[in-house]
Amino acid sequence: MRVLLVHPSPLLFSEIYLRLEPLGVERVGAALAAAGHEVRLLDLQVFRHGDYRRALRTWRPEVVGFSLNYLANVPEVVDLAREAKDVLPDCRVLVGGHSASFVAGELLAHADGAIDCVVRGEGEAVAPHVLEAFAGGPPLASLSGVVTAAGAGAAPLLVPDLAAHPPARQLARRRRRYFIGELDPCASIEFTRGCPWDCVFCSAWTFYGRSYRMLSPEAAVEDLARISEPNVFIVDDVAFIRPEHGLAIADAVERRGIRKRYYLETRADVLLRNREVFARWTRLGLRYMFLGIEAIDEEGLRLHRKRVHVDQNTRALEVARELGLVVAINLIADPDWDERRFAVVRQWALSVPEIVNLTINTPYPGTETWLTESRRFTTRDYRLFDVQHAVLPTRLPLDRFYGEFVRTQDILNRKHLGWRALYDVFGITVRLLARGQTNFVRMLWKFGSVYTVERLLADHARPVRYPMRLPGGTGGAARPGRDALYVHHPTAVATPP
Repeated sequence: MRVLLVHPSPLLFSEIYLRLEPLGVERVGAALAAAGHEVRLLDLQVFRHGDYRRALRTWRPEVVGFSLNYLANVPEVVDLAREAKDVLPDCRVLVGGHSASFVAGELLAHADGAIDCVVRGEGEAVAPHVLEAFAGGPPLASLSGVVTAAGAGAAPLLVPDLAAHPPARQLARRRRRYFIGELDPCASIEFTRGCPWDCVFCSAWTFYGRSYRMLSPEAAVEDLARISEPNVFIVDDVAFIRPEHGLAIADAVERRGIRKRYYLETRADVLLRNREVFARWTRLGLRYMFLGIEAIDEEGLRLHRKRVHVDQNTRALEVARELGLVVAINLIADPDWDERRFAVVRQWALSVPEIVNLTINTPYPGTETWLTESRRFTTRDYRLFDVQHAVLPTRLPLDRFYGEFVRTQDILNRKHLGWRALYDVFGITVRLLARGQTNFVRMLWKFGSVYTVERLLADHARPVRYPMRLPGGTGGAARPGRDALYVHHPTAVATPP
């Protein structure tokens, strides 16, 4: 069958800081190609809706599959699914991905027949069986993780072998458009999958059932060797939890003589515990690290259930500096913040050499805060759920909250994006263009036009065609319990080491 796999458009955050290779779609594409299907991938991060419409008319796919990792893309995906059915009434449409797994029923209701099924959980193994069902095979409702308007199959299953379907990177065109910060162009790779921690604002652990699985060092280095880009982002939720695994991959990389520059994400306590692993990777090209600090005080860390303390975060930053790493930190801005709290955060952020970024506390489906905070939502517009908009009541009037948020972000970016300031942005542009870093140049020039109070407020005024459904529905129905958050429900819970 002719299969068109589609990744939706970038979010506000992605317009500035990063644009990542659609690794999950590439893995599903590999599984479908191995099953004998003709597969094309259209990434709307680097293509336009006109390219999608052209593909529908000229290539006439028999199946259109959408990746829906970000909740804010729900309206776009529903509209694109409807468009596919308008142009090709006999085509079949499926949706999968992280966020789709938590809102499968809502997607089907919004699409009103335009989406044939939603695949919950990991999609590589089940996707070929979905296409068999489309071709007249077993009914969709008999497949694990598949949800249709008529009902759902059994609970989704974890992929038994992460190496079974390595990413079909050749499917992604315009690969030089992918970047993260200064790593431009940049490919992505996965060494592990899942997270054993249980932060209240995160849905990685509820998606994977707190499981943690590792790609074999041999499979990891084989995938790495296939990457042509000079830079690689390691997408693991928490890199190098198991030191022996990180060191084994490093051994394999050295034996193959692979030289890249790397960016990864990890936790402060993992960095402290496994310092030798990160030191080894700096010798292999590790240059950038993202640390989810989230809060600068003990109370904030407790509320987020980070299971670390301020002194651990402080020591981890010191270790990263000693290793010569460029570190980016995320802090979660709470809607309850006032001017004084923003000022305290700015003062702290300016006192450390690291890159500091703010995101707004946003309850997502699959998180515990979704259960505890969702009835306080000030909007049901999926598009505002991008950690750049406030969806809960703010202590300050909304325009003043956004004023403080934008001002703080601007001050912090002036500290880092220009290395001295953005005052010399023209000179920076010339140097980066000479090095071919066109994506990073666009990031520098777009910041001022993207992050404005006026734009953020205007986003709240847009009409809402597809209102979000709250947990428990309406009419006083009881909220689901914590167990209902899981996509892959844990049979044996992995605990943090």
